[in-house]
Amino acid sequence: MDAHVFHIRLYGRKGCCLCDDVEARIRWVGRETPLRLELVDITTDPALEEKYMLTIPVVEIDGEEAFVSVTGIMTEEELREELARRKRR
Repeated sequence: MDAHVFHIRLYGRKGCCLCDDVEARIRWVGRETPLRLELVDITTDPALEEKYMLTIPVVEIDGEEAFVSVTGIMTEEELREELARRKRR
């Protein structure tokens, strides 16, 4: 059995309903897949705010950007598929 726990970092900000939706999807998938979710509020760091202001929510998996909102909001199924692909690596 693979004991890998995915580290998922969600870049967003308070009051962002898209960020809240993506967080809920990650937490839902986390019920079946081992993961550790870290929430990063971009408003606490000017460099992050400048980098992600127009693209949040942004989802990083194990240090690698996997989903950016400008390419569409991540679905639960897309997250499951991405995690399964990464397990096969």
